[in-house]
Amino acid sequence: MSQVELHHGAATDVGSVRETNEDAFLIAPPVFVVADGMGGHEAGDVASRIVVEEFAALAEAGYEPTEGPAAVAATLRSAQRRIADFAADEGTGPRRTPGTTVVAALLVEDEGAPAWLLVNLGDSRIYAVSRGRLRQVSTDHSVVQELVDAGQISEEQAAEHPDRHVITRALGGPRLEPADYFLVPVDEIDRLLLCSDGISGLVDDEQIAHVLAESPDPRDAADRLVAAALAAGGDDNATAVVVDVVGLVPDEDYDSERQRQSLEQKLGALP
Repeated sequence: MSQVELHHGAATDVGSVRETNEDAFLIAPPVFVVADGMGGHEAGDVASRIVVEEFAALAEAGYEPTEGPAAVAATLRSAQRRIADFAADEGTGPRRTPGTTVVAALLVEDEGAPAWLLVNLGDSRIYAVSRGRLRQVSTDHSVVQELVDAGQISEEQAAEHPDRHVITRALGGPRLEPADYFLVPVDEIDRLLLCSDGISGLVDDEQIAHVLAESPDPRDAADRLVAAALAAGGDDNATAVVVDVVGLVPDEDYDSERQRQSLEQKLGALP
């Protein structure tokens, strides 16, 4: 399988209303994550941090690229256990157990070729840019999305619905909810966006597409998306992770250390 060269950027902000940033994110190629601790629940920031820590451990330990879904499922189970243990230690009780959404993107192998394994639980979102066009890959696990799917309200009505922030699945709580998994060949996606609903709830898809199209550097794209959310009111924590597929490197020519240093120099991490 060819190696994949990636550029990436991330930005987060507490917003203009909240006192605590309950969002957390991870950039640990080939693993990328955004988790949004559930507002109004006790220690949502702890839940999102646990998710990021578990995926960071997965990235550090490595995983068999043909067994990505199993590796992610095990990571989610571990995070669920840790959240439950934290709730028990704190005596928060079942109704106040911390919760968090999670969206993740991992490079895996599918039929000998590199692919993105995209994972969603909750209403944080995964967008993909392919040949200049933006599409939402994930489907929100939310009350309003269920109403839209049932034809009871329109997308426009969903944006203003009083239950638009009520989600139907999350990590944490009395049981582990099922996540959605999507497998997409790497060459079908030019750019990925993982974001919390502090972005997607305030910045519509048209503006997201415009920002991504006008920001070649993924760091700038992430910064501009967060800035757009703040300009739109910033009533929630806002987090964006942007990942670009730069190219494929054949195995025989691949030098991981040289590639890492080259990429870090391009991103300004090294002098």
